[in-house]
Amino acid sequence: MPTLTKLYTMQEASQHNTKDNCWVVIDGKVYDVSTYLDDHPGGDDVLLDATGRDATEDFEDAGHSKTAREEMEAFCIGELDTTSLDIPELEIFSKNQPTDYPKKLVDLTKRYWAVPAAVVGISVVVAVLHLRKK
Repeated sequence: MPTLTKLYTMQEASQHNTKDNCWVVIDGKVYDVSTYLDDHPGGDDVLLDATGRDATEDFEDAGHSKTAREEMEAFCIGELDTTSLDIPELEIFSKNQPTDYPKKLVDLTKRYWAVPAAVVGISVVVAVLHLRKK
């Protein structure tokens, strides 16, 4: 029989991202770890970095013990609402980033002009040395 717990969206959980009010989402459950920040063996910054997103992978990668998994149940305040599509996604882009490849190639060539110049220079030296041998 399913248990009745409060459902939170990822957007709601991500708003609790301060030292005084810190929620993390792990395995579809929402945990209020505000009172545990000072006691966390990895430091409070680890938990603060895990807010606003699904931290399941980070939690698993850290290799938490069975005791740690049992202790965290005391901080569970609800479950993640998976029916909501309000999960914010991180977008990283630059306004100066060229969108087409020819322009990007020209920009890279301008930035790293020494590489093509060195290739041409070495080719000329090799050609001259090769012609001297003959």
